[in-house]
Amino acid sequence: MNLKRIFGTILTVLGIVGLIYAAIGFIQSSEGYKSLIVFAVLGIVFFITGIGLVRSTTDQAK
Repeated sequence: MNLKRIFGTILTVLGIVGLIYAAIGFIQSSEGYKSLIVFAVLGIVFFITGIGLVRSTTDQAK
């Protein structure tokens, strides 16, 4: 069980959810643009960090 890879996957999924939420808010012209920008930025950060963790983690055969 590779904890780094699991954590990277969780971060990637959270990033995707944050980006989708921000995109839907922008499309619906929500009033809270500051919160949508925060969700978009956090989504990008989580997504990039998660992808980086998954890619940098190597599988080790036992």
